[in-house]
Amino acid sequence: MVASAQLALVLPKRWAHVQGVSVRAEQSARLFDTDDREMLLAAALLHDIGYAPGVAHTGFHPYDGARYLKSIKASERLCALVAHHSCAYVEAELRGLSAELAGWRDEQTPVRDALWWADMTTTPEGKVTNVHDRIEEIQKRYGAENIVTLFIRQAKAEIVASVERTESRLREAGIDYTAK
Repeated sequence: MVASAQLALVLPKRWAHVQGVSVRAEQSARLFDTDDREMLLAAALLHDIGYAPGVAHTGFHPYDGARYLKSIKASERLCALVAHHSCAYVEAELRGLSAELAGWRDEQTPVRDALWWADMTTTPEGKVTNVHDRIEEIQKRYGAENIVTLFIRQAKAEIVASVERTESRLREAGIDYTAK
């Protein structure tokens, strides 16, 4: 498995988060047909691959992850989901990497929303949380002046809306997403 090989030993806390995101994605996967379900689960496992030391190039993990996945011949859609996870375009603008990120289209679908939901309702330790606590945790972890904190403040409304859409879909489908 690509994600495990790149993250488990060198970034164990990041790997714990990725595993938690994967579990959350599995909770929402029943919303989708087989192709979308498989894509969501793959994106959940690979969304933070750009943090891996052998993958990180620019320091902007969504872009670095998508570049890496493209280099190993992953599907264009998987690359795009990783590139755009959790409102990455906002951080790309702040980092001056919008043109690079624009190489992949943000599909703005329920699958994309489910990936954002899984990421933004999982703590760094891989535990279930809510989107507001997760956003607060990110700001505290990075500090007031960090570019990630600025990004998360600017992206908050869009991230929260994505999470709320997914939670509405889950409730409508009768899927319990509160299980820890």
